Amino acid sequence: MATVASTGTAFSDRGWAVFDIDPAVLDWVSHALPAAQAAVRDPNLAQWMHCEGTWFVGVDALANDSVGRVNGSGPLSGVAVDFLIDRMGALPPLHRAQVSIVYPGYPRPRSGESDAAFRYRLRRDAAHVDGVLATGADRRRRVIEPHAFVLGLPLNDASDDAAPLVVWEGSHTVMRTAFARAMAAHDPAIWGQVDVTEAYTGARRHVFETCPRVALPARPGQAILLHRHLLHGVASWASGATAGPDGRMIAYFRPQLSGGVQSWVTGG
Repeated sequence: MATVASTGTAFSDRGWAVFDIDPAVLDWVSHALPAAQAAVRDPNLAQWMHCEGTWFVGVDALANDSVGRVNGSGPLSGVAVDFLIDRMGALPPLHRAQVSIVYPGYPRPRSGESDAAFRYRLRRDAAHVDGVLATGADRRRRVIEPHAFVLGLPLNDASDDAAPLVVWEGSHTVMRTAFARAMAAHDPAIWGQVDVTEAYTGARRHVFETCPRVALPARPGQAILLHRHLLHGVASWASGATAGPDGRMIAYFRPQLSGGVQSWVTGG
């Protein structure tokens, strides 16, 4: 794992960093965990339970404010946040965090998922770049949500093989180059409308052939930071993996860039 001392270089090269247990993050987790537990029991959020009850997607399920305060906590802080502020100048306003919970047996087919898509989930961990979404009847991909970063904050303990987050190390440079080439012939004002399907799938195929797959299990108090272009997914729940009755819980923040798709493509 990346150490704090080498985080800048490691993050630029790898596209990911895992920060050691931080008292500020651990305190935040102590407030966020009961809020996350309440969210998964909320009948108004029941639509987020997928894959035959083995994955609670939990989009916008955590009731935090724009600086990360939740359930009586202070603002989100710590070494990972300081690192982001050093890189960006300021932390973007935070959305309500995703509460992603995986349970024993994951993955099972998602409702409406094709056989090919389920095989991809099994073989390739449903690997994706966040915000590059397939829309419309023809399912063409465009940059719909230009995230600034992906910040994962584990909320409970689970064994390392309990469906950890997985990444393809260095894939952010491959994907970023592909997106820039796909956009080059278009006016930046319409980059959010550009079909990047072929660029995306071609680059993803190249990543699978050339970039190492790395599992990133983590504990409460740690923070997992991913570059916005990094290809990542969720591994299957291994036979013999263990967690408490809450499953494996991670809160994810993916605030959007104020500069939109142009900044998403061209920024560092």
